[in-house]
Amino acid sequence: MYQNEIFRDPKPMTPALNLEILDLRHFSAASLRPLLDAEARVWSERLQWDYRASANLLLQYLDLRVLPGYVAIEGGRIAGYIFCVYEENKAVIGDVFAAPPPGSGISREEIESRLLESLIEMLQHSPGVDRIESQLLLHPHGEHSPIFERDGFETAERLFLRLDLSGPRPAPRSVHAPAGIQMRPWRDEDFHAASHLISEAYRGHLDSHINDQYRTVAGSLRFLHNIVRFPGCGFFDPPASRVLTYPGGHGLAGLLLCSRVREDVAHVTQLCVAPQFRGKGLGRALLDACIVDVQARGFRALTLTVTKANRGAIALYEQTGFRPMHSFDAMLWERKS
Repeated sequence: MYQNEIFRDPKPMTPALNLEILDLRHFSAASLRPLLDAEARVWSERLQWDYRASANLLLQYLDLRVLPGYVAIEGGRIAGYIFCVYEENKAVIGDVFAAPPPGSGISREEIESRLLESLIEMLQHSPGVDRIESQLLLHPHGEHSPIFERDGFETAERLFLRLDLSGPRPAPRSVHAPAGIQMRPWRDEDFHAASHLISEAYRGHLDSHINDQYRTVAGSLRFLHNIVRFPGCGFFDPPASRVLTYPGGHGLAGLLLCSRVREDVAHVTQLCVAPQFRGKGLGRALLDACIVDVQARGFRALTLTVTKANRGAIALYEQTGFRPMHSFDAMLWERKS
């Protein structure tokens, strides 16, 4: 728990919305399970993503009563929740979801808006929190951005792309890689070199503005451990994950990480190439290798996310056959000195 946190009483509700907003830490995992089951169904329908592993991990933290956030109560019944996590002086709003009880007369959007308002107010008044990030992957672009923008957040639209693997695919393009570049599967000993590659590849990039983990080697290493060790972005899939090595050093020229988000759907969680090796087709080579592997193992789709302003990456994905399936927002707030 963040030691400087100030858990303020939420803003009073207008009489038209008969909601109570209460501290998430007062609720057990069992009491939140029906809501998380409902959310898992939405993840499956909207994104073809099996959210149950992430929900189970969240339930474990709920039972420890250490996860900051709020629960919305309508007529004595749980109608929504929101939570965040802390990383040094940063807070990350991890999720918000509501499922109003039948006949309540309150919309999902109204409940989620109230939960967001309450948590943002608390975080912005916590003296130890200097940065707030959020990427609400489940929620369509623009759905909640007015709330964030009103409270001083920057927003950036991100795209959720899907590649259909159910039919035959064209043969991978040949790539004339620089001499000595070799591709091989991911190994556990790649963590250190991969963290250096990520921090170098994203230096000055919009995505490192959205997610400050990319800015440092230590932050990139935390990102990698979250991807590889925990099921928040699916179950890491080593056979489909690749690295590019080059002679004369211990670093990496490129990296692709892939996870399984449903029994028949894989998701690219990271794809980057070192600046000195860009423009040589290596990103496409990594992507083609991943596609060949997951399709051969019976996966029916491959998905990934990309910031809409990253036109070069989007062009690569469109040339490979990825098509937009959904769009969402990334939000960022920094305390002004």
